[in-house]
Amino acid sequence: MVLIDINNKVCNTCPRSCNVYRSEHLGYCKVDSNPLVSAVVCHMGEEPVLVGNTGICNVFFAHCNLQCVYCQNHQISRNNSRSGNWITDYDEIVNKVISILKNGSKLLGFVTPTHQVPQMLEIVKRVNALGYYPRVVYNTNCYESVETLRELEEVVDIYLPDFKYINNQLGQQYSNVPNYFDVAFKALKEMVRQKGTTLLLDNDGVAEFGLIVRHLVLPGYQNESVKLLKFLADEFSPRLHISLMSQYSPPVGLTLPEPINRCLTREEYEIVANTVEEIGFRGWMQDVESQKTYVPDFEKGNPF
Repeated sequence: MVLIDINNKVCNTCPRSCNVYRSEHLGYCKVDSNPLVSAVVCHMGEEPVLVGNTGICNVFFAHCNLQCVYCQNHQISRNNSRSGNWITDYDEIVNKVISILKNGSKLLGFVTPTHQVPQMLEIVKRVNALGYYPRVVYNTNCYESVETLRELEEVVDIYLPDFKYINNQLGQQYSNVPNYFDVAFKALKEMVRQKGTTLLLDNDGVAEFGLIVRHLVLPGYQNESVKLLKFLADEFSPRLHISLMSQYSPPVGLTLPEPINRCLTREEYEIVANTVEEIGFRGWMQDVESQKTYVPDFEKGNPF
């Protein structure tokens, strides 16, 4: 069974397994067989090894196979959202990508690509056909099908999963999915099988190959984050590259329940940050003040 078909035949690309013909019916993500891209930008706000001196070319896909109630990209991630500015033409997407690569960006990142993997592969194919071979970064919520990841092994150079929860109940409560941890754990195991637990850098200090695991600390759930970090160390390695994020900020205009209706406190974040240091993970930790600077606005030409 071919899971990734550029013509978007029956879609079972992500664990939702909607089993629909996207050219005729819409599944959970409400994306048809065309690409649905909200922005193509040179982003300087990622981890230093992904940015270098010239930034990473990020393609932000619209809609998502999760529906996190607190999503900071909610302007584009809601599956009922629409925008007249979104790009659905491959040529336009590729031209924007190449204009950024020409300025020296070594990496091509795909943000929330899980539900648009066939479209992502077509973009990569067309960029390569024009003589550009950037390293591909797969920036995912980690709710991934192992079978799909296996088909990406020769395409993706760097996996960038955001491992959200160690608790399936939180996944159901906040992301509308009943089995987040079970699925994400299997997906991360596959990423580790492909890339190992190291991160290779070029002579300029820019990532070439490997894995970075992100984790966003949620207010009130610092103990869940500690459990997750200890689990990752035990199951994989205490030498993983971890990117610990403190940037949580309740999106303007959304009504959220306690405790996620507020920002993360310094005390909460320090509990988790201290765990990262005690375990000995490699990587990066945001400053608590980042919650004031990392919130994008996709109604602008450049959301950052």
